[in-house]
Amino acid sequence: MIVRSEGMKIPWMNLINCIVLVVFCYSIEVCNGQDYGGGDEAVKAAPPPAQENCDGVFVTYAFDNREREYPFVKNVTAQSWAFTSMLTVINTGLFELKSWKVQIGFQHNEVLISTEGAVAMGGDGFPVKTGKNGTVLAGFPQADLKTAIETAGDFTQMAAQVKIKGTQFGVPAKATPMPKSINLINEGYKCPAPKKFKTYMQMCCKKDPKFKPKNTSIKFMERQNGDLSFTYDVLSAFENKYQAQVTIDNISPLGRLDRWNLTWEWMRNEFIYSMKGAYTHKKDPSECIYGPQGQYYKDFDFSVVMNCQKKPVISDLPPEMENNDKLGKLPFCCKNGALLPTTMNGTKARSIFQMEVFKLPPDMNRTALYPPQNWNIVGRVNPSYKCGPPIRVDPTGFPDPSKIGITLNAVASWQITCNITRPQPKQAKCCVSFSAFYTDSVVPCNTCACGCEQTSKCDGNGKALPLPAQALLVPFQDREKLAKEWNRIKHLGSMPKKLPCPDNCGVSINWHLESNYKTGWTARMTLFNWGNDAFVDWFTAVQMKKNIGDGYENVYSFNGTKLPQRSNTIFMQGLKGLTYLVGQVNGTNPNKDPKVPGKQQSVISFLKKNTPNANIEGGDGFPSKVIFNGEECALPPNIPKSHAAFKSQVGLLPAVLLALLTFLLLTEQFH
Repeated sequence: MIVRSEGMKIPWMNLINCIVLVVFCYSIEVCNGQDYGGGDEAVKAAPPPAQENCDGVFVTYAFDNREREYPFVKNVTAQSWAFTSMLTVINTGLFELKSWKVQIGFQHNEVLISTEGAVAMGGDGFPVKTGKNGTVLAGFPQADLKTAIETAGDFTQMAAQVKIKGTQFGVPAKATPMPKSINLINEGYKCPAPKKFKTYMQMCCKKDPKFKPKNTSIKFMERQNGDLSFTYDVLSAFENKYQAQVTIDNISPLGRLDRWNLTWEWMRNEFIYSMKGAYTHKKDPSECIYGPQGQYYKDFDFSVVMNCQKKPVISDLPPEMENNDKLGKLPFCCKNGALLPTTMNGTKARSIFQMEVFKLPPDMNRTALYPPQNWNIVGRVNPSYKCGPPIRVDPTGFPDPSKIGITLNAVASWQITCNITRPQPKQAKCCVSFSAFYTDSVVPCNTCACGCEQTSKCDGNGKALPLPAQALLVPFQDREKLAKEWNRIKHLGSMPKKLPCPDNCGVSINWHLESNYKTGWTARMTLFNWGNDAFVDWFTAVQMKKNIGDGYENVYSFNGTKLPQRSNTIFMQGLKGLTYLVGQVNGTNPNKDPKVPGKQQSVISFLKKNTPNANIEGGDGFPSKVIFNGEECALPPNIPKSHAAFKSQVGLLPAVLLALLTFLLLTEQFH
């Protein structure tokens, strides 16, 4: 018989609670193990379905947040906001994406302050004002995106994320400021319109089946065509430094640079130790000593370093340094910054310099090589160039100095391609005036054609006043009396109280329609140099309308030719001994006579045999584009008006009056 004792009772409820507690604690331990380690990999979030189904390049833009910036204003369009967003580019296809570039259609007057993981193309560094079509971001330092197949799905090599920080305007407080669009602009890809959400947009770009690369044997990108090309070649590489050569090639038949100044931006704290074939404008070792360079190279003598600037300014050496053992003795160097088009001189269309570049951590190995970004080059009176980012190309080959037929390749090579841009209104460097045999008045250069710094005493937007021909030979400040007197003599109407501002151009060109006859016509072109310095080896070019260039016959005082690649363009330069366009000089009596510009002129003849329907006086006898030393000059909005129609009306008036008078006399006779 079993006797139950009250002191031997089993606490079943307590036992059950203990079991539950143990199980609960165990479950907590298991969860912690999943989150924080124990050797097991964290569970990754599943990608969006659109990304999983994309066989190409998946691009997304995600708006993060924004904050109102000072100053606080009531005008919504003037209120600025600081914003952040994220651009993501993922290679989900079968082919490596080289030198990726994405255009973001910003539409709220954005100013980009930083783009971590990319650089803005065509800029001079941050901040960058976005244009009407937004801006283009190019990958840096990760410019190439490999495939999942060749990286075993390593997203650090397949994808790039760009953290964008900037300022925007004109967005209401409750609105979400998204760009108009995003687009992968790499050659050979086709992108649909992005799918848009409130704070996010995405697209899948696929390979264009019709696109065929020109060269499939190269490892890197194909070399690009442009108006100007830089090649950045690493000739030798070491753990903490490398030797580089920069080659500048002028490719455009109408491009040119005089006294060029080249700038770029070091992105990884590099500095230039020495240089041959060129020089930097500033040498200040303190920028290295007090910067990250001095913190790493603690025992380094920075007094002998060529340049420590993040954005150095580099110029060509003068010809007298060409045979200098230390600074010269490089092919194509030391031309005082002259880069002529190949149409003038092929040997002067290239410039070369070399430099020794020191690196900093984390790039302390010989394969960690990164070219500078944000390349920009300017000249004297020359075109403006917009340059793309450096793209990796196959190493440049150099002839073997021993001349045994072996080609030596660079360690690594990048190409930077630049194209000429049209000058914005009031930002040209030269201007054109029109005149003709059938009128006394000259249509002058546009008001502020080359910019206006002071408009307090003149009208910066006023229409330029007609002038007599002799006014073209005097400086603008001496034309006011001539303009007023001409207005009075020709009865051109009342003068404005505030006269228009000058054109402010250092170079002006007059195109005068000289004659127009049955079988042909002629024009006279005059170049004026209002500066103090002469233009050496100058050239000019005119692009005619329609097919008028087909009638070109001859240029008499210049050396002229019709460009084969641009059949409607006539290229002209000085004859032997006349290649200098001298600067302005004092008048005969400097105390009272105005300064006289340097000038050259020539007559140009055309035949009508190939252009029988040309309306010479109606506009076909005037150029649609004029270029001086590569720079596109500002053209006036109107051509000289022909008085033929006016004369015909005046000639008809006496006949009408005579008929009316005869009618009245006959009527009176009958009465």
